Amino acid sequence: MRARETREMTAGPSPITDADMAAVADFLHANFNERIPWALSCSAVPWKVEAPNCGFMLRDGQRVVGALLALYSERLVAGRAERFCNIGTWYVLPGYRSRSISLLTALLAQEGYHFTVLTPGERSQEILAWLRFRFLDTSAAVVPNLPWPTLPGRTRISADPDVIERTLAGTELELYHDHAQALAAHHLVLIRGQDSCYVMYREVRYDNRPAALVLHVSNPDLFHRAVIALTRHLLVRHRLVRTLAELRIIKRKPHLSFKRNLGPKMYRSASLEPGQIDYIYSELACVPW
Repeated sequence: MRARETREMTAGPSPITDADMAAVADFLHANFNERIPWALSCSAVPWKVEAPNCGFMLRDGQRVVGALLALYSERLVAGRAERFCNIGTWYVLPGYRSRSISLLTALLAQEGYHFTVLTPGERSQEILAWLRFRFLDTSAAVVPNLPWPTLPGRTRISADPDVIERTLAGTELELYHDHAQALAAHHLVLIRGQDSCYVMYREVRYDNRPAALVLHVSNPDLFHRAVIALTRHLLVRHRLVRTLAELRIIKRKPHLSFKRNLGPKMYRSASLEPGQIDYIYSELACVPW
């Protein structure tokens, strides 16, 4: 017990640099989740950003004993450049957990960022709420993906990068470029006549079955008009049996869906409203699990 207490006192938070990422990835693979490709997930994000670090870690000597990952982005919100920090995986070895909060306080001490936590654990939610994080409304529609008959040629759905490149423009094309190499993000375009809709989603387990979790929809109106074709595509082409879409993303509940609350998501910002917080440029797009 005395030896453990001595080791614990030597561990303090320090920024995770690019040179530290291999050691942090090995730590998370060995102690947290061996199924996640941490070496790839912990590498530089696929979009351009001047990130101050990749999060914070605890070391005891040369050994990593804790890590809190962070993904940074710079975004235009209501015409203003805003800086975001998405707080990701947070894990500390049992003998050092009295120092866990020091990782979070070191991260939050960075000024000028809006912070999001999109997968908070049950225990961390109380800590985050105490630190002035607020909950987002995660009311969602769950759409059964069924092999509905569809009219040929009415809605075209494509995951072909060339089709996506030709279809998107402006900020949506930039968004696609930023996430095209993100490990957990999947991309589709829905095309009906002159209208198009960019859909970004990730694959998840829901009720222990494979499902699509929608992260971004560029044209909610077309999304609703094409939802039968989309969900059929996800079932037939990708074997996903449900589509999960939060109402704050798609604006209203589609027909033939049922309403559920998805996992909690939290944010802290001095100036942004909940409707200005989204799920892209985050671990939901970058970390497969």
